[in-house]
Amino acid sequence: MLKIWGRADSGNVQKVTWAAGELGLPFERVDIGGPFGKLEEPAYKKLNPNSRIPTIEDDGFVLWESNAIVRYLALKHGKGKLCPADLKVRADADRWMDWCTTVFLPQMIPVFLGIVKTPPEKRDMKAIEEARARWEASVALLNDALAGKHYVAGADFSMGDIPLGVFVHRWYSIPMQRADMPNVAAWYARLKQRPAFLEHVVKTAG
Repeated sequence: MLKIWGRADSGNVQKVTWAAGELGLPFERVDIGGPFGKLEEPAYKKLNPNSRIPTIEDDGFVLWESNAIVRYLALKHGKGKLCPADLKVRADADRWMDWCTTVFLPQMIPVFLGIVKTPPEKRDMKAIEEARARWEASVALLNDALAGKHYVAGADFSMGDIPLGVFVHRWYSIPMQRADMPNVAAWYARLKQRPAFLEHVVKTAG
């Protein structure tokens, strides 16, 4: 059975559990990281020398880095579906996965930490608003890209939707000002119709 190390409310872990849910894969998840600690224990560092989550073990194969794990599972169990068969569509999905990691997520983190993880009396509201505005600009970019499309890589749901879906859920759940993004809102509503998204992201988001 697939084994996943990482706490359920971690966004990066949610990418993996959501992908597994979409693929109908049974898995065992081990609480580690955050309040559970154990990232620096020798047994875990042997699996993931970065001491980060998630990590998976699949029939003796150990893999870390959340996007790589999603791609691996999609290609192994969902080729032609979660992993698009068409090379150009697959590259488009890959592009959005990487953009989420390099642009979207770094812009989200200061807002998430500043509002969700910091007591009101200790918040730097000027820094939070500046970060929120940068994040909103990226949401606007995604909104434009989704015009005329159901999902990020085209008509069909794919692995490309998973990383962004996890963190766009934070966009809508963090109590803050948000500009109207109709294409993103429609895409997010479609994601909320997916049982695996509800189970592994909406119900467990930290």
